[in-house]
Amino acid sequence: MKKWDFKLKNSPRDISKKIESALESTNGLVFNINHRENGPITFKMRKRITYPWYLYFLNSIVVNGKLSKTEAENGANVEILFNQHFLWVLIIFTHIILGAALLIAVISEKDNNVYTYLIATFVLAIGVILWIRVQKKHKRNIQEYKTLISDILGL
Repeated sequence: MKKWDFKLKNSPRDISKKIESALESTNGLVFNINHRENGPITFKMRKRITYPWYLYFLNSIVVNGKLSKTEAENGANVEILFNQHFLWVLIIFTHIILGAALLIAVISEKDNNVYTYLIATFVLAIGVILWIRVQKKHKRNIQEYKTLISDILGL
């Protein structure tokens, strides 16, 4: 999870209208915004993943944002959190846990088969390689969203 904070001189309502009008027409984005009476305005956006194999190719970050008033008369605090999509976390941890379990079974001599050892190291290696690649992709995707939001808000 990565956090991005900044302040703007517009009111939270104006900022939310600007973001909503810019992103509503964007095809392929899931965008939800919640206007509260006295509390902060929250929004959530992510790219729509219609097929499982799109998970690797598309930007797989969930963006959660909060717009709140500042002490200044017409100012707003903007807090944005970038989270990894749940499916990626599930895939990576499944590979790592499965590979570690198979390695423990081989080491504790529950299974003396050489092929089990090879499969366990292969599955564990896939999990570690996926984790490294996804972390690099995560940083790139965060930068894409920061650029998009900066362009919309005129930062």
